[in-house]
Amino acid sequence: MNKIEIVALPKEQWKGAVVPLVTRSDSYYDFEIKQLDNDGCKIELVKRKAESEIVHTPEEYDFPDSLYQDHWEKAEAFGVVGDNNELLACIEVCPEEWSNRLMVTELWVSDNLRGKGLGKQLMDKAKEVAQKQKRRALMLETQSCNTSAIGFYLHEGFELIGFDTCCYTNNDIGRREVRINLGYFFNRDGKRW
Repeated sequence: MNKIEIVALPKEQWKGAVVPLVTRSDSYYDFEIKQLDNDGCKIELVKRKAESEIVHTPEEYDFPDSLYQDHWEKAEAFGVVGDNNELLACIEVCPEEWSNRLMVTELWVSDNLRGKGLGKQLMDKAKEVAQKQKRRALMLETQSCNTSAIGFYLHEGFELIGFDTCCYTNNDIGRREVRINLGYFFNRDGKRW
């Protein structure tokens, strides 16, 4: 594939641009959390086939995804823009200064550009920004039902660093939509850990 040009998406032009993330999956990662008397707990994360397709769309949330949301004060976005100035793919990153990490706050590739290596190019851009800023880690959030994305992130060198079983609702495990945090680590030289 020819490399598609990824350009900076300036805040003054792209603030509020909707990122139409839709998750479709025939599988999910199931969380089984068992208390072990007074000695902690056992957590199992098992990939399972869904009984029916799991679909999550922007319409079901009060807080849809968009670029340069106010709470990401120092965000930077990069992407692919079509001939009619429409957003075709993007990645947004924002520093978490107190921990010297860089957060991937948005990553999206339009359906017609998927499978062409663009997700990797965008992730490489985020890794490049993290290295230039001398961040110790690149982090992101995804959901347990987004098994394609999880597979992509693991292939890109990310690893599980945490999860939140009540981030979106009080029934995230039952909805098959548990927040999963993944991290990619750099050493002091900015190289892969």
